[in-house]
Amino acid sequence: MNNISSKLLDSAVNELSKLPGIGKKTALRLAIHLLRRDEEDVERLGISLIKMRNDIQFCRRCHNISDNELCEICNSPKREHTTICVVENINDVIAIENTGQYQGAYHVLGGIIAPMEGIGPADLNIESLFQRIQDTEINEVIMALPTTVEGDTTNFYIYRNLSKTLDKITTISRGVSIGDELEYTDEITLGRSILNRLPYEDYMNK
Repeated sequence: MNNISSKLLDSAVNELSKLPGIGKKTALRLAIHLLRRDEEDVERLGISLIKMRNDIQFCRRCHNISDNELCEICNSPKREHTTICVVENINDVIAIENTGQYQGAYHVLGGIIAPMEGIGPADLNIESLFQRIQDTEINEVIMALPTTVEGDTTNFYIYRNLSKTLDKITTISRGVSIGDELEYTDEITLGRSILNRLPYEDYMNK
C-alpha cells in the first residue's frame, strides 16, 4: 500500500496480507490494532507464533499436530483405537472433534491423490496407514475425505488396498454434499454424517 507513511507498518501489512482470507485492508486494520495494544501483548503474540512454528510436531502414529511424539488423541486411553477415521488434513480432525460424535482415532493423509497436480499415493501418508493397520488390531476404517473426484479417487485407492484384509470399511454419509470440504461443513451435519456412515461398497454402488 503506497500511501502508508511508515515502511515498518507497510512491511507488517504485507506480511499479514499473506495469510489466507486476509486482504490489504484487513491487514492494515490488524496492524493498526497491534500498534495500539500494549507492547507486552504484542510480544506474547509474536513469541507464541514463533514457538508454534519451531516446536510443534506431527504425531508419529497419525500425523496430527502434537506437542509431543504422540498426540493427545493417540495417547488417550478413553479413545477407541481400533477405529481409524481417515482425513485429508489437520483442519478435518478439528472439525470432526468439534462435533463431539466421534471417539476413535485418526489418520491424517496430508492431502489427497490429485494426478493433475502431480500428487500420487507416495506423496501422502498412505503407506503408514497400511502399515499401521497391519501392525495393530483395527476393526474399522472410516473414509472421511472430501466428496470430490480427488477424494473419491483416494477413497477407492485405500479401499482397494485394504478390502482383502479388513472387513469393515465405511464412509461418511451423504449428509455432506458433493464437493464440500469437511472443515466448512456445519457441526450437526458432519456429526450426523459420521454417526450414519455406511459401508464403502454401498457408497460405490450409488
